[in-house]
Amino acid sequence: MSPQAVALGTEGPREPGRLGEPEPGAAPRGRRLLGGHHAGRCSAGPGAACRAGGCRGRPGLVRCGGRGAGRAMQPAIVITEQPVSVSVPIGYSFTLRCRAEARTSLQYQWFCQRQSVCCQIPGATKQDLPITAQQTQLYTCRVNDLYRNAVFSDWVKVEVHPCVARGLLPQLWQGEPVIILNPTEQKVEVGKPLLLQCAAMGVPAPSYQWYCNGNVLEHQKKKKLWITHAKVSDSGTYLCCASNSHGEHWTNAVDIHIGSCHSEKFFATGKIALLVGNNRYQHHPNLMAPVKDVFELSVLLKQLGFQVVSLLDLNKAEMVTAVSRFLQLLGKGVYAIFYYAGHGYEHLGRNYMVPIDAPQPYAPENCISVQRILQKMQQQQTALNLILLDTCRKWYNLECALSQVQPLEPWGNIVYGYATCEDAEAYELQDGEFSSGIFMKYLKKHILQEKKVTHMLEDVLEDIGRDPLVTGKQVMEIKHTLKEARSLTDPICPLGAAVERWGCGHEPPRETVTFPCGARAELRFQHLFSNVMSVCAKLQDPPAHITDAHLMLRQPTEVDDVANLEESRPDQVESLLASVCKQEEQDCIFQLCGLQKIQVDVVLQLDLHYTQLSTKKRTCESLQKILPKSMLRQFFSQRNYAQPKYQNTPAWADLKGQQASLRTGTGHSLPSSNPSNSSSEPEENDESSLSELCSALLRAGPRQDHP
Repeated sequence: MSPQAVALGTEGPREPGRLGEPEPGAAPRGRRLLGGHHAGRCSAGPGAACRAGGCRGRPGLVRCGGRGAGRAMQPAIVITEQPVSVSVPIGYSFTLRCRAEARTSLQYQWFCQRQSVCCQIPGATKQDLPITAQQTQLYTCRVNDLYRNAVFSDWVKVEVHPCVARGLLPQLWQGEPVIILNPTEQKVEVGKPLLLQCAAMGVPAPSYQWYCNGNVLEHQKKKKLWITHAKVSDSGTYLCCASNSHGEHWTNAVDIHIGSCHSEKFFATGKIALLVGNNRYQHHPNLMAPVKDVFELSVLLKQLGFQVVSLLDLNKAEMVTAVSRFLQLLGKGVYAIFYYAGHGYEHLGRNYMVPIDAPQPYAPENCISVQRILQKMQQQQTALNLILLDTCRKWYNLECALSQVQPLEPWGNIVYGYATCEDAEAYELQDGEFSSGIFMKYLKKHILQEKKVTHMLEDVLEDIGRDPLVTGKQVMEIKHTLKEARSLTDPICPLGAAVERWGCGHEPPRETVTFPCGARAELRFQHLFSNVMSVCAKLQDPPAHITDAHLMLRQPTEVDDVANLEESRPDQVESLLASVCKQEEQDCIFQLCGLQKIQVDVVLQLDLHYTQLSTKKRTCESLQKILPKSMLRQFFSQRNYAQPKYQNTPAWADLKGQQASLRTGTGHSLPSSNPSNSSSEPEENDESSLSELCSALLRAGPRQDHP
């Protein structure tokens, strides 16, 4: 039966003024329409007495002037259960309910509004109205008593989504919210409007609450978030929560940027780089260039705004850990660079990096797959992934099977820069007291250029091709899927709180210490690499009563005996340190290498040797400093990359009266035991995640700290 049109103002409800809300003047919840000849035409607002047709009743009571004249005042009809709005897919079946109470029996009649016409639904005279959703409509229910008094329920909206299949709903859907439209990422100029939209299905229809950077937006409680004139402070990460009585569901989080970078075509939400240089191999020839190459590249990348983690001489377990930590630093919109210098090879298009503990001959399970790292980088929704491989690409172990690697996603954000072409070697050059790779020699010349990454690498390729030393031996190769003209010089526009994640590699502050004689010394901590730290000491103006004062930094003999120290610094690191420190003259330098291996706090002793002018006696005073392992192992130990706090570091201890050994200590570090090589260790090239492998290796290693 088709609905019959009803003239408003007689038997039916007033037509709503807008979707889902009664028109001003329509019967609100609890308003009673009077019986008699003026039934349905009462226009008295809440709190006003009706004066139509002789009615003189007070609000909430009825006294009719027609056939009901003289009848005792009757209590109002009270709706105890209002129908609720719903949001459902087309074809979905459900029931609208209305319940009311009065002193007499009640009659129900349902109405719908379609195309601005209010229609009575034939046969819809029960408390429940079964509906199979076909199109979006409004519904209301009229309730009458025997005295011809009437009230109308709230208008409710049945929102039907014709393009959403019922199969989208969970199999045992109970009406909880289901997101069908997520907001989208936007870049908006200052002063322009910002519009974000979302939608969800649910029974009852969900309510909405928007958030920005985790903070509730009090006045944004609709599907559409509208900001008329966007400000820079409106930038951030937005998402919306849809909720009803059955639960809640969240939209995807989207990044909105407004303001300072609108004139730039591209920008990064952050820049992070992991640089690894392997020099001192246990079973393969040592290399010379990676130390200087990693150091110089880190300096240049910092000029471009990159947060850099640079590491030297890593075994397989340490490389896996470093990669896992690096991946944790990445995020949406970040520019990510991974650079490796050391032994490596390529096998049927797969590239592998050789850790310093790889056996001879090595196989894929002894090495680290570059393609697997790139897969994990893509999963972080980075805007640019630049892989720079300064390594050979020859393969000598022909009997080894090819590892399984999943294909990369076609997201158009990958750039490979190979130091040499397929099935060829990469070369080092002796440059004075340092060695440098051919690739880095020309990369550092062009990397600061403000041009598309691939164009910058093409300039490097051309320069290498013109170098007569490697003509016919080494030719750079570039592979990429970069669909946008992104440059390493693009500005950084952090979104929300993402910038707070860049917290690794912070150096402790300078300290000034005072000896019992009154002499003062300044102590500086400097990271040449993320796992190499130098501690420098310089004597301030000595007091007048002492002369011929000299400082010495060392580790106490008793600590050396317990810790079983071993030399682990490359000679190139010591030369590099000396060149860096030329600008500021220091009295003494102590160097800690291989910080990732440190398992206990490191004790340093600062000795002051001087002559007392009054007695001409030679005297030594000593102070000790404890460097916590948590400070030294920052990148390898922290899960949260917030800046470490050093105010709790133990102070220097006065060791006056103890005679110090004159043994120098300029290059020791504390090693850890070798990691377990159990056969149960998962292969690097299986499909398990790098983070899982990292956890397994850490559990296998003896005396490992769990952050």
